[in-house]
Amino acid sequence: MTVPEQGPVTPHAPGRTLRARRRRPAVLAMAVALIAAGGLGGAVLYNSTGQRVAVLALARDVPYGQVLTDADLVVARIATDPALKPVAAADRREAVGQRATTDLKRGALLLKADVAQTPNVLPGQLIVGVSAKRTQLPATRLQAGVPIVVVYTPDNGRPDSLNAVVVTVGRVDTDGSQVVDVAVPAADASRLAAWVAGGRIQVVLSPRGAGAGPATGAPAPTGTAPAPSGTAAPNATGTGTASAAPPGAGGA
Repeated sequence: MTVPEQGPVTPHAPGRTLRARRRRPAVLAMAVALIAAGGLGGAVLYNSTGQRVAVLALARDVPYGQVLTDADLVVARIATDPALKPVAAADRREAVGQRATTDLKRGALLLKADVAQTPNVLPGQLIVGVSAKRTQLPATRLQAGVPIVVVYTPDNGRPDSLNAVVVTVGRVDTDGSQVVDVAVPAADASRLAAWVAGGRIQVVLSPRGAGAGPATGAPAPTGTAPAPSGTAAPNATGTGTASAAPPGAGGA
């Protein structure tokens, strides 16, 4: 019996399924290693740059010159950044009562440069709240430190006026009225309060550097000379008082 001659034997290559099974553990091990390395790197990055601190932010808009209240502030947590100098939440009590040095917007961080100490009322001065409607105020927004003239316009008689300096500008009410705190010499406070109660006033902007009384600090000296006959104007000393002509002089 003749055995047929066999050709060369070809080695049998393993199938794709077997190769995939052999590679899968190595791929899984590499994936696990990459995930672990990524998680570790993220943790290191967070610990180095993601540390959060409690700072103060604005709960609502605060205009320039407005005194900050506790209701104006909220606590926010942010990542530390050497470029920013926000007011820490622990300093909230110190921030309340300070005055805004610029227009502060809701949601913005409160920076140290955004506030300053409220200026003290000078000796011999009192603060009077002047309530006025929109038509009684200038179109230019009043700001703290601005000199103004409060003009009294009675139904009968001549107008009178007082120099003052804005201390605080209140928020506009729904009816358009607004309260403006002004500093005047103590001797004129009751007179200005009576004018405000009567409602016959007009607030006029005074040029900066005009030498309004409360800006210079001293109340009006006694015995100032009256204004010329038939006029009612602030005296030339600029100390915050108005000198009206004496009754019966010059065809009153």
